[in-house]
Amino acid sequence: MTYPPTEFPHIVVHAPALDGSRRVTTGDQTLGIASHLDDVVEILRMADLDRIEVEESDLIEWQGGGPDDWPGLSEHESHP
Repeated sequence: MTYPPTEFPHIVVHAPALDGSRRVTTGDQTLGIASHLDDVVEILRMADLDRIEVEESDLIEWQGGGPDDWPGLSEHESHP
C-alpha cells in the first residue's frame, strides 16, 4: 500500500501480548508484529512509511505503553 507523501495514516502499536510482541496496524490492516522498537521501524519501512519518526510522531498511537515498553523481553532475559 502506498500513500501520497503529504498524507500519513494513523498507526497503532497495540498493547503487548503475553510474549511481549505488539501488533502494528493502520485502520483495519495489520502491518506486522513487532518484538522490539527496531521491528516497528522496519515494519513502517516495509509499508513505505519510513518518513515517520517512530518515537516522536503524533501519527503513532502507543497502547499499553510507549516505545520503550517491551515487557516480554525483560521477563525472558531474567530467567536462567
